[in-house]
Amino acid sequence: MTKLCRFALMLILFLPVRAPASDRNGQEIYVAICAACHGPQGEGTKKHDKRLEGGRSVAQLAELIRETMPANDVGLLSSKDAEAVATYIHGAFYSQVARERNRPARVELARLTVRQYRNSVADLVGSFRWEPKFGDTRGLKGEYYAARNIRNEKRVLERTDPQVAFDFGTNAPSEKMEAHEFSIRWMGLVLAPETGEYEFVVRTDHAVRLWVNDNNRPLIDALVKSGSDNEYRANLYLVAGRMYPVRLEYSKAKQGVDDSKKQKEKPPPVKSSIALMWKQPQGVLEPIPARQLSPNSAPESFICSTPFPPDDRSYGWERGTTISQEWEQAVTDAAIETATYVVAKLNDLAGTKDDAADRPQKLRTFCRTFADRAFRRPLSPELANSLIDKQFDAAKDPETAVKRAVLLVLLSPRFLYREVGGGPDAFDVAARLSFGLWDSIPDPELLNAAANGRLATKEQVTKQAERMLDNPRAKGKLHDFLLKWAQANHGRDLAKDAKKYPGFDAAVIADLRVSLELFLDDVLWSDKSDFRQLLLAEELFLNGRLAKFYRAKLPPDAPFTKVKLDGDSRAGVLTHPYLMTSFAHSTESSPIHRGVFLARGVLGLSLRPPPEAVAPLAPELHPNLTTRERVTMQTRATTCMTCHGIINPLGFTLEHYDAVGRYRTQDHGKAVDTTGSYRTRAGNTVTLNNALELATFLASSEEAPEAFAEQMFHHLVQQSVRAYGPTKLDDLRNSFAANGFNMRKLAVEIMAASALRGR
Repeated sequence: MTKLCRFALMLILFLPVRAPASDRNGQEIYVAICAACHGPQGEGTKKHDKRLEGGRSVAQLAELIRETMPANDVGLLSSKDAEAVATYIHGAFYSQVARERNRPARVELARLTVRQYRNSVADLVGSFRWEPKFGDTRGLKGEYYAARNIRNEKRVLERTDPQVAFDFGTNAPSEKMEAHEFSIRWMGLVLAPETGEYEFVVRTDHAVRLWVNDNNRPLIDALVKSGSDNEYRANLYLVAGRMYPVRLEYSKAKQGVDDSKKQKEKPPPVKSSIALMWKQPQGVLEPIPARQLSPNSAPESFICSTPFPPDDRSYGWERGTTISQEWEQAVTDAAIETATYVVAKLNDLAGTKDDAADRPQKLRTFCRTFADRAFRRPLSPELANSLIDKQFDAAKDPETAVKRAVLLVLLSPRFLYREVGGGPDAFDVAARLSFGLWDSIPDPELLNAAANGRLATKEQVTKQAERMLDNPRAKGKLHDFLLKWAQANHGRDLAKDAKKYPGFDAAVIADLRVSLELFLDDVLWSDKSDFRQLLLAEELFLNGRLAKFYRAKLPPDAPFTKVKLDGDSRAGVLTHPYLMTSFAHSTESSPIHRGVFLARGVLGLSLRPPPEAVAPLAPELHPNLTTRERVTMQTRATTCMTCHGIINPLGFTLEHYDAVGRYRTQDHGKAVDTTGSYRTRAGNTVTLNNALELATFLASSEEAPEAFAEQMFHHLVQQSVRAYGPTKLDDLRNSFAANGFNMRKLAVEIMAASALRGR
């Protein structure tokens, strides 16, 4: 046989044949062409070590296969062959349903997350005090006195001040007060929007004291002023969604006047001013805004400040599934911190007195109640004996017994883990509800409902969930979810090139963050709570500083107000300047970052991480190219287009917004091209000409609401939605649509669907 004949025979035997789909089914094509790289069941090989799984539909997967596979001979497969192999892969192991069939998800045993631990110990201790109410009025209660010292008989004015940021000059705050001598006391509570270290700052030239979460020891004490200091700072760790008592006392007195002349001569005018400010964990120094203040009162709150290792977020949501030496040490340290605080405040918490004859018995009762609430169910006699009675019988004094009992309770798996021991019951339902909506232990009403059989049906669970939504803890958790959904919770460095974007400073960035949060909360807590308005709303919140930078018409000192910016060119969160800034480079916009946000976050698509980090092409290397043109040049390789075929067309629709989110029509001297496209799960290609068309498509699609519902489920329940049945996500999507895409009703439906299901 000649060499030519042998070569021809090899071609016939070993090269795949381009046969019509009717001659080869999808499995045969996969085995012949794909399995060598992806493995017989898509498990991966040395050539391609990633599992073959994702969120694309059959139509989307077929298009990807036809355009990019096989890697060494793109275009080998016809459209029919690509559709056949896509259908096989999707049904065999690629799709979520297939993965659920092959590797069934389950409700996993989980410990408390860091957030849940901090909230639980705070509420556990706080349950022995009265519960504060934030109310509808914003600001602090101000009491004004016509004397240098606060005396009730000298009180001449009482009002609610939205903020403490006053410059009185040489005047008095009221006609009934002397300009040279007066005092003011502001009282109320402050609501912490996020967990972390806060810096409190008071600016004044006069005497001042500030108490935060401790009515006995001032956080800042400058009552006796010396030197020329006029700014006082102190740090305090606060937990998000909690209310802390705050009190500020300010005194202006006669200065520089000899006592013998006080009655004869009028003292010289002295200016006075005072500002109460803070710096949030990821913020800038600013006056504490009125939206975080209430004139109501609050008891002291326990703050567990023990550092914990971070929770696992590899699935996209916080999970308490990892146990390590670091975590065990943190749990031990936190238990000691909590027990030490309880003993220090024992009479206050237990309602006892040191010399009372019934104090030991009351302390036993206190510990029994503490354990009941920590374990989220009544304590059994056996546990009560081992955890409490034995400690009191063996300890030399009741304080030692209390400390030992509290430590044993807080280190018990019944506190640290959810649903430990016994079958699912009403108390487990109560715990799932409280951890889902509050990240904390049940309140008395929820425990009472469990004890009396009122958590047995979906209707009963729904009623409790609706009640719980009105609590600041639930509002804080949903607020946090929206920030995660918008991918605005990462603390990115948003600084930009100062030469290209003058005026875009830390204060503007902080205002943009507030603007986004106000927008998200405004839509969430509106009457309809319509998810679609997150995408379609034409207005956003601007203050005077932002209005100046974004060329809107507002007074320089304007507070945050709803504004329609840039005519009809804005589409809700999709074009919010904060997100446009977040998903951008220091000098240029980034269609890739924006496209990834849209694909992963809004549409819920699975995108593989790039095989290696690739720096964007520097604009100065291609000064005549627009950002779109540079991105197209850099990602045109076939291997890139596996994901960038989705990312780029979505990201290009937002190119009207520069690196700081300002609207533009030109990029590097050329007209901005915002045309893009998206291939739906049904296989239809949608042409998108700009951000408004993108928003309209997303709001009317099935994919965006479904992705939103799935992400909310994972955020609240912290379990895979697939563990609750293969149709659970479809059920949630359908009920979401039936309820007018009401986000609050979706949260209630999620809890009603999950709370009655145990491990």
